[in-house]
Amino acid sequence: MAVALAPALFDQVEEALKDVMDPELGVNIIDLGLVYDVAWDEDNDALVISMTLTSAACPLTDMIEEQISESLDGVVEAFRINWVWMPPWGPDKINDDGRDAMRALGFSI
Repeated sequence: MAVALAPALFDQVEEALKDVMDPELGVNIIDLGLVYDVAWDEDNDALVISMTLTSAACPLTDMIEEQISESLDGVVEAFRINWVWMPPWGPDKINDDGRDAMRALGFSI
């Protein structure tokens, strides 16, 4: 059964995931709005990250998973990614920091 994270752990996880950059856009997965939810799976004693990608055909899934593993090292013992395709990602999911970062990279958003 998945339960909400304690606020302190949620903040740690969110900060750690800000180190994970989308390899195509160069902006972190939190600010891009790719992470839809984080919860704790009590049955498997692991963090569950529900997230999507900018495209379902993204060939860089393994790279993102490796970055997530590295960023969560020392934060949680175990995690799994629940890849979600509905609702699909769109530019409307990007937060203000992500929009600023994309503008700085030359995107008109």
